[in-house]
Parts: sequence; structure tokens; C-alpha cells
Amino acid sequence: MYDSILIMSDDNQVSRVIFETPKVRAAEEAVIREIDELNERLRLRLHNPSRWSGSLRRVQFARAVQGSNSIEGYNASLDDTAAIDLGQAPLDVDEETRLALKGYADAMTYVLQLHKEPNFHFGEQLLRSLHFMMMGHDLRNRPGLWRAGAIWVQNEASGETVYEGPDVEEVAGLMHSLAQELEVSTHGPPIVRAAMAHLNLVMIHPFRDGNGRMGRCLQSLVLARSGVLSPVFCSIEEYLGQNTQAYYEVLAQVGQGRWNPQNDARPWLRFILTAHLRQARTTLRRAQEVERIWAELDRLVAHRKLNPRGTFALYEAMIGFRVRNATYRATIVSEDDEEITEAAASRDLKQLHEAGLLISHGEKRGRYYTAGDELRVILRNVVAARVPRDNSDPFADAA
Repeated sequence: MYDSILIMSDDNQVSRVIFETPKVRAAEEAVIREIDELNERLRLRLHNPSRWSGSLRRVQFARAVQGSNSIEGYNASLDDTAAIDLGQAPLDVDEETRLALKGYADAMTYVLQLHKEPNFHFGEQLLRSLHFMMMGHDLRNRPGLWRAGAIWVQNEASGETVYEGPDVEEVAGLMHSLAQELEVSTHGPPIVRAAMAHLNLVMIHPFRDGNGRMGRCLQSLVLARSGVLSPVFCSIEEYLGQNTQAYYEVLAQVGQGRWNPQNDARPWLRFILTAHLRQARTTLRRAQEVERIWAELDRLVAHRKLNPRGTFALYEAMIGFRVRNATYRATIVSEDDEEITEAAASRDLKQLHEAGLLISHGEKRGRYYTAGDELRVILRNVVAARVPRDNSDPFADAA
């Protein structure tokens, strides 16, 4: 993990130059076309609202929150992350991690709200507001304010300084340039504009803490405003969380240790396009599998003459969640806009347990449920039908 360190600077030189977008070459255009095709296939699959697509959307959002925060050392299981997103208490997360996850989820939820805002404008205050939502749980990190001094990034294990941000006097001007670029630039593929917004914010390092999370959040916002696909489904935070070392390495390659906006950003662009390609393949496959799983669960529930809303509990248990009364009720409200009592939820879960579909653990308010053997068989069959994942480098032979 890397650690940000803050000191004061006496250098008054101000520069407003940010990283320039590389000219898109044929190799990059080919990858962008494939990403667009995958996203269009996913969009068509999600076109007609269904119960399974709501569950997919909610779990995808939790994966993004989980992935982005894991990069910063805030680790939580997917079911605990999803519980926090629903406003419920997690089972195995300390308070600091809970607040970090909730802050990021709040900022990303606001990004979702801005998705189709007709009077939207990029600006420094929007970026600072997103940072406050994300980091407001700890005022020591100056949430919503630019950093007050110089900053560098340090490798905690070795003590080595791996990056120094631009002088503090440059930050306001650089962030103004970034906001202006986002506001007026509409040329080129949105995926490229979003990647460069991410890079520039991280390299400017305008905040005392939370710069990586802000860069990833900003990338999702730029993509959301393009209207290509819901930001829940075009986010690459899950991929970055699983490939953190490669993420750090490409930032180091482009930055070369300090603020160097004249450097070639193409390695970064290709890394981000590769991330989008692989994440899009995963998300489309996941959508196909979730649709199949829900069809199997609907048949199972109808055959057993069980309450159809219990399918939400069965699906979450099948993908590894620990289903609790409170999270089950919150899910029903989120997905079906239906309020159910604690007693009604207890009856649903007890019915599923007695049918052998859920396994009960613990007692009273500590009770939770996991998948029974029949659900595990369904999941194994779905996984067994997967086509092997293509993790080849799309730029292996590119100039």
C-alpha cells in the first residue's frame, strides 16, 4: 500500500499545463470498438426491466465500491459492502472501513443522480463536493478542500518516495484547467476523455487524501455523462481492485516520480482500455449468468409454492452473501419498493430454510443464512458452462 505525506512548500511558480490526450491510433480504435460492441450487447440485454437486472445492478455497484476501496487498504466482503450500500450494519467491518465504504458509496450514488441531469456542468466545486461526500467522515483530511502543502506518495514497505505532486501553488490553476477541459471538450471517444480525467486528477493529487478514489469516481462520472451505459455497468473499479499492482506500475511509468505533464500518456490509455475490455467481458458474462440463475430460481420457487419475493434471498445466498433479516428487508425495499415487517421477513427466511434451500447459522438477531446444497448445484452448473475468459493483451503486437 502507498501512503500520502503532506508538507508545506515555498515555491510560488504556477503552471496550468495538464497531461495531453494521446492521438488515438488504429490499435486503440479497434479495442474501443470491441468495448462499445460489448456494452451495446449488455444495454440490449438490460433494456427490458426485470427482477434479475435490478439484483445485477445492485451487486455491480457493491463490487465497484469494494474494488476502489480495497486499493486504499479498506477491505470488506462483498456482502458487507452491499449491506453498507443499503444502509445496514456490516458483520465483519471495523468503523473506519465502514465510514470509508459509505463515503465512497455516497459519492458514487451522487454520480448516478447526475447521470441525466439536464443542467449539468463540470467545475472545481463539483469535484470538491464529491471529495467531501467521500472523505467527510475525517476532517483531518480536509474534505472538500485542496491540500494545504506539498504532497508525495510513499511505498510503506520500503519507505521509498514513488511520486511527488505539483507544488501547492499550482493546484488551484491545474484543477481549473482540468474542470475547463471536462466542460468544453466533447471530441474523441468518451472512454478516452474519462481515462485522461482520471490520470490528470491522480497526478495533480489536489487533496490531502482520497486522490485515487476521486480519480476513479471522476472517471465514472465522465463515462456516465456520455450516456453510453449506466455508470454502474461501465465502471472498472472492480478490475482495478483486482489488479492494483499493475495500476500503480502504469501510473509510475507515466509519472516518472513527479508531476511531468509532458510525458507520454499512451501506456496509461492502453492500460485503461484493457481494463474496460476485460471488465466489459466479465459484466456481459455475469449478466447472462444472472439471468439464467434467476430463471432457475423462479422455477424452483414456483414448483415449491414459495413466496416469490424469497427469490432475492436465494440469489444473494447463492452468490455467497450471508442473508440476514435486516438486509433481506432492505433488499426488498430497494428492488421491489415493498415494505415488509421484521416478522414477515422472518417467516420468509424460515420457509426457505425449512425447504432446505437455505442453511441457518446463529441465533436470534445474530442469525444469518447461507446457500443450501440445491442452490450450490445450480451455481456449479452455471459456472461449468462458462466459456474460458480471454485475458490476452489486446496491445501485444501494437506499435
